Amino acid sequence: MRRFQPVESVATLLDRDNIDTDQVLPAAFMRGIDPDYGAGLFALWRRDPAFVLNRPGWEKTAILVSGANFGCGSTREHACWALDEFGIRVLIAASFGEVFRDNCIRNGILPIAAGAEGLARLRSMLRDTQDPVHLLVDLATQRVTSPGFEMAFDLPAADKTALLEGLDEIGMTLLEATAIDRWESAEKAGQPWLQTLRTPL
Repeated sequence: MRRFQPVESVATLLDRDNIDTDQVLPAAFMRGIDPDYGAGLFALWRRDPAFVLNRPGWEKTAILVSGANFGCGSTREHACWALDEFGIRVLIAASFGEVFRDNCIRNGILPIAAGAEGLARLRSMLRDTQDPVHLLVDLATQRVTSPGFEMAFDLPAADKTALLEGLDEIGMTLLEATAIDRWESAEKAGQPWLQTLRTPL
């Protein structure tokens, strides 16, 4: 998994709640030997020329801002793959589907569950302008900033480490290799008889 770097990008507002994984990536775009998941991102909505990701200035966004319960519905990890292949690195929403959120972490995408006040200000700022707004998202400092705007966010320490260091579950486990070795040594010393057991035939 790649290390998460600060992201500076145009922010795109999808101003709605309960965007499910079938809307993020319709099932039809999961078929084939080597599907183009990025092309399938919000495919049904992108048929509308007025959809925000079709507008000049927003088509290369890396930051998506939305409402509550983003990524609800099915557990398909393909929705995260679509976001990743399109170039989305940061999701800012009121809340996320639990499995979807975990899939984001595993795929190097930062899911920010923003506080109500900060998210309301951000959504209002994006809603009220006709021009693209650039945001800087810095995971190390846990800040989202733009001229005249700043918002702090929380993230569990383990998720932060996984993203910043580019570690999957195995990599995170190996960070504790010294503690694991210490425990195993203590077990062997305290219960040596366990080491002599043989596997039954």
